[in-house]
Amino acid sequence: MAEQFNPEQIQQVIENGIAQAQELMNDPTKVDQLLQQLQQKIKELPASAGEALANIPLMASMVKSYVTREYAEVSPKVVATVVSAFMYLVTQKDLIADNMGVVGLIDDVAVIALVMKVNEKELAAYKQWRENNQLPEAAIEV
Repeated sequence: MAEQFNPEQIQQVIENGIAQAQELMNDPTKVDQLLQQLQQKIKELPASAGEALANIPLMASMVKSYVTREYAEVSPKVVATVVSAFMYLVTQKDLIADNMGVVGLIDDVAVIALVMKVNEKELAAYKQWRENNQLPEAAIEV
């Protein structure tokens, strides 16, 4: 299946999850559950994936701050793309099966990398907002 993997598939995965992500964002309890599942998923990843996924805590914190209405300086569509990527990470429906070792992480890293790249400015603005408000560390740990 790895030979069928391409960036367009990653973009499609994110877009396919946006409607479900927008619905989930209306329920803070479900967002908390997703972030808990995400934290568990991160703990299961090999240490070699850590650097590639290092911005997940910042993204999770932005989602949490948005859902709790602490931070509203971001588009709901941006938050939905992040939530969509998180939903992809915690599901078992990967383009490349996670049980294939490091190769199985390629699609997960690609999803996060694309979301980080597309939302780079928004993430930087959120990080600056956190620093300006001297807020504690992110919602989850890597």
